[in-house]
Amino acid sequence: VDLDTHIRREHNIAFSLIIFVDIIEFAISTWLTSQFDVHHNYFSLAGRDCTYFLLFTSTWTLIYSSYRIFFFLPPPDSILGSMVVHILFLCLTWVFWAVGAASLTAALSGQLNRNAQSLFVYSGQLIALDVFAWVILVLVTFAIFVVHARGILASSRGDGAREPQIA
Repeated sequence: VDLDTHIRREHNIAFSLIIFVDIIEFAISTWLTSQFDVHHNYFSLAGRDCTYFLLFTSTWTLIYSSYRIFFFLPPPDSILGSMVVHILFLCLTWVFWAVGAASLTAALSGQLNRNAQSLFVYSGQLIALDVFAWVILVLVTFAIFVVHARGILASSRGDGAREPQIA
């Protein structure tokens, strides 16, 4: 079995895993956003804004990851399946998750324990939101490393950055 077959399979597995974890993050952030909007019981403006930003980021990731799976299933011989577009959107997604996860952690003051229930109204959900944000950041980081390694292999065989990821 050649490398291209493995890449095609693992690409879909990696993005499916990102989508799966992102759906959980999307559900938590949507629920928290609706609770904050209805009851106005957010613990701080920073916490509320971080939750809104993570809702945007999870929506972005869900759309982008679904898009990448859709354009990677057929042979990616267009610019949409190129290494440049892939790494560009992965890096942008990574920045979104890094900013969202770090800002929520800062807004929670690092209170990632069950004793935070006396400090925050939705402490369990906020902790889950923060943890899943960091998990998605790790998954996207892994995807960036794999795409970058694949780019190095592609350039060593003579393909450019605008060429498809698989031969």
